[in-house]
Amino acid sequence: MSLKHLGVIADGNRRWAKAQGLPSIEGHKKGLDVIKTLVESAAKAGIEYITFYVFSTENWGRSEKEVSYIMKLAETRIVKYAEKLKSNNAKLAILGSKKKVSPKLASLMKKAEEITADSTGITVGFCFNYGGEVEIADAATIAASEGEITPETIRKHLYHPGIPDVDMVVRTSGEERISGFMLWRASYAEFMFIEKYFPEMGAEDIDDIIKEYESRSRRFGK
Repeated sequence: MSLKHLGVIADGNRRWAKAQGLPSIEGHKKGLDVIKTLVESAAKAGIEYITFYVFSTENWGRSEKEVSYIMKLAETRIVKYAEKLKSNNAKLAILGSKKKVSPKLASLMKKAEEITADSTGITVGFCFNYGGEVEIADAATIAASEGEITPETIRKHLYHPGIPDVDMVVRTSGEERISGFMLWRASYAEFMFIEKYFPEMGAEDIDDIIKEYESRSRRFGK
């Protein structure tokens, strides 16, 4: 049983920064570096999809300073990161609502995805301005406009419908909840909760996650 799609709820950036005596924004910056490390390790291990929950629809409620920093960080890094992914034959997929996202950032996200469109290696997903309930509601709205709401028509209209169900969901920082992450695709996922903050994750954690996944018995209700 191989791990095809790994979902990561990247939690604890702010708490890590606080523990280091740093501003919370430094935690987000460090988190981006960790994402690069985990993607490289996942690709080497043969994982085909890795999706990170980086900014939820509820995160707009954080301080204006922090939200502005995250948006600026996304604007300045997303295209450069896409170019790096392309050089490694990796594909970028951004999942989430475009509501509230600035036109500039939305345009940069589209450009970043286009840069990696022809890549055939690991797909790196970013759930940005994402909410599991919102995704399902958006998909159901489109399905209804086409005539019928069924599990099949909803699945067809999820964000990036080509991305398969999640096999394993990992959440860092010791919190044991999924906070709306991929509610549809994670319906039969395995779950693993890690005590360390996300900025403390390293390549060795991918090996540990794979070993844990391979030790599970997935019955899918049978």
